[in-house]
Amino acid sequence: MINQEDIQALKNYVTSGSDYRDVHDDTLILDLSHSNLKQRHIEIRFDKHTTISSLRDKIYQKTGTWPQFQHLQFKSGQDILWEIPPGTDSERMLGYYSLYHGMSCHCIDLDPHSGSKGGQYEDTSLVQKYQISEEDYNKRKGTLRDWARQQKAKDENFSFAKYAKERREIMEAKRQAKLGLDLPAGFEFDSDGNVVKVEEETTQDTTTNNNKIKDNDNGDNDDSYKEETVHGIKVGMRCQVRPGDRRGTVAFVGQVPELGNGGYWVGIVFDEPVGKTDGTTKSGKKYFDTPGLGYGGFVRGKNVEVGDFPVRDIMEELDTDDDDDDDEI
Repeated sequence: MINQEDIQALKNYVTSGSDYRDVHDDTLILDLSHSNLKQRHIEIRFDKHTTISSLRDKIYQKTGTWPQFQHLQFKSGQDILWEIPPGTDSERMLGYYSLYHGMSCHCIDLDPHSGSKGGQYEDTSLVQKYQISEEDYNKRKGTLRDWARQQKAKDENFSFAKYAKERREIMEAKRQAKLGLDLPAGFEFDSDGNVVKVEEETTQDTTTNNNKIKDNDNGDNDDSYKEETVHGIKVGMRCQVRPGDRRGTVAFVGQVPELGNGGYWVGIVFDEPVGKTDGTTKSGKKYFDTPGLGYGGFVRGKNVEVGDFPVRDIMEELDTDDDDDDDEI
């Protein structure tokens, strides 16, 4: 195992003492070590006029050993060149000892009650850790366990795994909305334009639900497809479209039987190529003109907001899916 002295010796060999070429003649660079501590203070600068008494005070500040318990050794590598017992040579200066850069001053702690003894300053395993009983922790409010109990009271099927899964799903849905992509199944925009999870409706009459008419060319059995959904939306109006707050101009309002479940649609000419069509349906029928492919889109009225929406400089083009969706084609 390589020790500190070997590392220093290798450093001195490689640098050939060049580290100290710009050091003032009255400056002395020493390493400080301690008998009870693993920590080593490297290259501490001293004035050669510093007394042994001042040196002891410096060592006390760094190690906590009182000056009267410091037995000092000036060493070069493993060789001890000078030994200074406690209470001696107090007024002698470092320059007296003919020391040179890179030597070490080793302090032997003679205090029988030293605080650094037995690793008290460095061994964290000796520090008593705070522990709380299960009973006391259960009584605390605002903890993770307390929060989980509250969630369990609201939903008996709550679990952290379920919660984490739902959080991942809502974050992914919000990410797709920000990019202007179609929302994943089970998510929609609320009246404020926020992404929310669609709660599954429960009913006793499952037979009625199973027999609901899903496809109707006129969209009469779905409130979101009726003429009321496009009320107040007129050709030429500026608008903003969800998802993605995409802006454009209304170019068509009316029924498009060949799209989705039919019903009423709004044709939009977007300011940027963030749509899915050029105003033409897959059947080949053209309902409105656009500057090019990707500038048009057929959108349900519930996702269109008309008003003062001027053209803006979009810094990032929004990507979209090519998959069909009930609310935009």
